[in-house]
Amino acid sequence: MLVYFATKDEFSEDIRLNRIETRVLEGFRKHLGRSTSPSEIASWRNSLMYMDRVVETASVPDDAGVAIEYRIPQTGKRVDFVLSGRDPSDARSVVITELKQWEGVGVTGRDAIVTTRLGSAICETTHPSYQAWSYAQLLRDFNVAIAAKAIDLWPCAYLHNCTEDSAIRDCRYDSHLAKAPVFLRNEVDAFADFVQRHICKGDEGAAIREIDASEIRPSKDLANHLASLLKGNP
Repeated sequence: MLVYFATKDEFSEDIRLNRIETRVLEGFRKHLGRSTSPSEIASWRNSLMYMDRVVETASVPDDAGVAIEYRIPQTGKRVDFVLSGRDPSDARSVVITELKQWEGVGVTGRDAIVTTRLGSAICETTHPSYQAWSYAQLLRDFNVAIAAKAIDLWPCAYLHNCTEDSAIRDCRYDSHLAKAPVFLRNEVDAFADFVQRHICKGDEGAAIREIDASEIRPSKDLANHLASLLKGNP
C-alpha cells in the first residue's frame, strides 16, 4: 500500500517547502484509516530531510520513484523509504532504506539483536540491517512482480544521528551487514555512492507501482527452498 508516492523531484519539493510530514500524514490517514503519534510525525520531518540530502548528493534523477511508509501487503510491516529506477546496466532497481534516529547502539549476545535508547529506556531491538533485509526478502518470497518483472531489491539502513560504528558493525552482525549495509551520519558520500550504483536512471516510479499492484503468492524460489529444507538440507 502506497502511503506516499512521488517522483524524486516532487519529494525534494515537499522537503524544500517544509511540508513532507504533512503530505505523509495525509496519505497515512487516507490509506490506513488512522493517524499516528507526534513522535512518528517528527521522525518523518527529521529523517526525510537527511534522505533528501543523500538523493541529491547521489544525483538521483528527478523522475526516479519515491515511496515513504510503504506497507508490505498482508503484513503490518512498513518500509521507511523506497527509491526506484534503473542501474547503469539498465536493470530495474529498487533501494529499500530503513531509517533510524538512534544516536547510540550496543551489542548483545543474540543474533540480529542490538540495544539502543527507545523513549526513556535502553531496549533490545532488531539490528536495522536485518530489518531492511527481512523486508526485501518478504517481497522476494511473496510478491509476484519482483521475479516476473526482474526487479532487483537493494536493502540498506541509515542511522543519520549515529557516528560510532563499533557496535552496529560488530563482527557478530557481519552476515546481516553483508546483505544490507548500514550507513552512519558522517557517511553521506558512501551512502550516496551505494544509491548511485543502483539508481542512475529514473522510471517515474514504475517499479514501485508494479510491486504495489502485484499478486501475492509464494515464489518459486521460496517453494524450492522449502522443498530443500524438507529433504534435510540447511
